[in-house]
Parts: sequence; structure tokens; C-alpha cells
Amino acid sequence: MSRIGRKPIEIPSGVTVALDNGTITVKGPKGTLTRRLHQDMKVTVDGNVVTVERPSDEKFHRSLHGTTRSIIQNMIDGVTQGFSKSLELVGVGYRVAKSGKKITLNVGYSHPVEFVEENGIEFEVPANNKIIVKGIDKELVGQTAAIIRAVRKPEPYKGKGIRYEGERILRKEGKAGKKK
Repeated sequence: MSRIGRKPIEIPSGVTVALDNGTITVKGPKGTLTRRLHQDMKVTVDGNVVTVERPSDEKFHRSLHGTTRSIIQNMIDGVTQGFSKSLELVGVGYRVAKSGKKITLNVGYSHPVEFVEENGIEFEVPANNKIIVKGIDKELVGQTAAIIRAVRKPEPYKGKGIRYEGERILRKEGKAGKKK
């Protein structure tokens, strides 16, 4: 048995979980999330507990078991607390500005790069070199943060670029001088 998959999921007060033909809908104080689950996984809701069972011990079903349980747990966590990813801009002249529902990045290109908030995503700019991506869908928050980071990945020589908060960049040594 999967150690993660067999754990029951507690549904906190204020959250409702509904199943309908393999589609799970989770409603909470921060919003509603809907997701289609794999048809082989058996998900049951009994009172305030959700359990996930697998049909067999095949490798594919074992891998789906823990994944399905984690997806449901993340949906419940998202509608109650939400998720966030922090990004830092490191480099001379690298900055970010927010105006309305869009952020503008100046990261060393000849033009500024703009991002508009999508449905379920919110940008916060506490400083001119920091971005916080917030939302209730963990997958969407992570994907949006990865897209922003891909605009200017941290380079290994000077460490300039957009990085996750707390991310360590492996630094390389520059060119060696000419030996005589």
C-alpha cells in the first residue's frame, strides 16, 4: 500500500467536497476548484473524510494512488489557505512594477516584459525586486511562477536573473588568466 495514498483526508469545516462521475469539486472560503480524476481510482466521501482506493497492485495504479490523494489534499488546502511562490530579481537595474492587474519586468532586455493576472492568479509586489504569485490552484501558481522565472533564468557567473526566494545558484568561476 502507498503510505500517502492510504491516509484519509480530513475535510475542514467550511469546505464541501462533491463527486460526480470522476470529477471532484471542492468549495471553500477562497473559491472553488474542479478537477477530473483518473477513472481507475475509487474516491469516496464519508461525512468529513475522503478516502482513495486503487483497484490493483499494478505499478501504474500504485503510482496513481498517492498522486490522486495528494491532488485532492492540495485542492482542499488551496480553497482554505491558498498557495504562494516568491520570486526575487537579482541584478543591477532589474526591477518590477505593478499597475492594475499587470506587472512589468525590466530585466536587461531592450524592452520591458509584461504579465497580466489570469483567472485565479494574483501578483503582489512588496518591493521593486520581489514578486509574490498567489492563488488557490497549486499547479497554476507554480506554472505561472516558472513562466516568470523563465524570462531571465539566473546565470551561473554573476547570479543575475529571476530566482525563487531562497534558491541557491551554483556559481562558476570565470575565465582563468593567462599563465606564463
